Order: sequence, then structure tokens, then C-alpha cells
Amino acid sequence: MKRMHSSGEYLPGGLSCLAGGRKPPNLHQWGPGVRDVYALHYIISGRGILETGGSAYALGPGDSFVIFPGLEVFYYPDRLDPWAYVWNEFAGEEARHLLVLASLEPHHPVVYATAAEPDLEAFFHPSWSPGIQAYERLRTDAGLRLLLSHYIERYTAAVDGQTDYVGIASTYMQRNYWRSTLTIQEVVQAAKIERSYLFRLFKQAMGCSLSSYLLRLRIERACELLRTSEVSIQSIAYSVGYHDPLHFSKTFKKVTCQSPSAYRAQRQGEG
Repeated sequence: MKRMHSSGEYLPGGLSCLAGGRKPPNLHQWGPGVRDVYALHYIISGRGILETGGSAYALGPGDSFVIFPGLEVFYYPDRLDPWAYVWNEFAGEEARHLLVLASLEPHHPVVYATAAEPDLEAFFHPSWSPGIQAYERLRTDAGLRLLLSHYIERYTAAVDGQTDYVGIASTYMQRNYWRSTLTIQEVVQAAKIERSYLFRLFKQAMGCSLSSYLLRLRIERACELLRTSEVSIQSIAYSVGYHDPLHFSKTFKKVTCQSPSAYRAQRQGEG
């Protein structure tokens, strides 16, 4: 059974649960192939194999694996003891960072169960409902965060007290993107870490540079305002950190391939 958002739309800078399911024991396999979303799987019973990145992983009850966007994978059950599992698909700019905190990365897509680990099955969202309501969508996305928080608690690479520099930097930008005076150096200072080291950590966790992330935050907020309000383009520019409306319009068009006015006319017309 699947659960999907009715619109299928999600904000790249956020985290959205797109679908979920439960696979009973059978000989179903998938791949080799490539997906464009993240998919976290938790094995309830039985056994199976994940092949990706030139490696093969034997998995059993309590183990988890992630499919990463753009990476070829092939997974299949043990024929004598086929696995049953639950899964959630999700997307958004935060996804990579949260998975890194849980020690799940493209070169390390598997975490193995420990004897003391509680069952994580209950935190997955395998149900499906047509015409999902806005409040249900919020709860589903919140449930995904709760699920990933349990993975971070159990598998985090930061259990030795390491500071979450990427989280500090991204949160600082999320709270201050509207300021035209915000600089990348200010973000570095907020994280209290050497500049090049933060750049490397951020790129690894988020898949983009600090400046690209800040740009996306601003353009995403501008898109939201253009779709949902009648606020002038000049005011929108100011609201997302651009005191020069012309510079905002040029930047917006470079990112979206549309001028702000054309974007507003098209999106509001669709509504």
C-alpha cells in the first residue's frame, strides 16, 4: 500500500514524505535501475541482498538500507527466506544532511541492527489515502522527521560529541536569508569553524555550496510569495534579501528561466 501527497509537489529546501509501503514476503526484486528520490527500507523479517556502488550487502531483520537518487541499485530477496520490509520515499534539500547524521551515505547505504535496538517499523508510514488533506500532509512530513530522528539517535556518526556544523550553517541561513547584508563569511563565523572545512562538510552533506543553498532559500520563498500573494515584485525582492528589484529579477530568471511576473501569471493562472 502506498501513501502519496495529492499534489506531488515539495519544496527542494525542505523535507517531504512522498510515499510509503509494506512489502510482504515474496520474490519481488527491483533493478538494476536508478531512482530520483530517496527510499529508506527497514527489514521486518527474512533476508535479502542490496547491490550498489560495486558492493553487495547481505541484510536481515532489523537492518536498513537507503536508495540514493541517481545511483544504480539492485535489491532482491533470499529465495529460501524472502524478506518483508516497510519503506518510505522522500525528497528535499534536507534529506541528504539528515541521512548523513544517521551514518547513511551513498558509499555507506546500510545500517545494521544491534541486539538492543527497538523495532523501527512503527515509525514508517505505509498507509495510503486518496485526496490527502493539508493537515495530513503536515503530519506525514512530521512523521518522516520523527522516523529519521530515531535513525540519527541510533546510528549517528556524531555520538562522540562532534558538532553539527552543517546543521548550524543551514539553520542560520534559513533564519537570515531575508537580510540583504547576510554574507557567507557571517555563516562561517556562526558555525565557528574553518571556512574551507565547512565548505567541504556542507557540500558533502547537502550536495551544494553554501551560496547555492542561500540562493535556493531566497528563490523558493520568492516563488511562494508570487504564487500565494499579491505583494508587489519590488516588495518580494526586498523580502528575500534583494534591495535592487532589477538584480532580483535577473537572478530569479536565471534560476527559474522565467521572470517573476511571468512566473506569477502562470502559477496563479494554474490555480
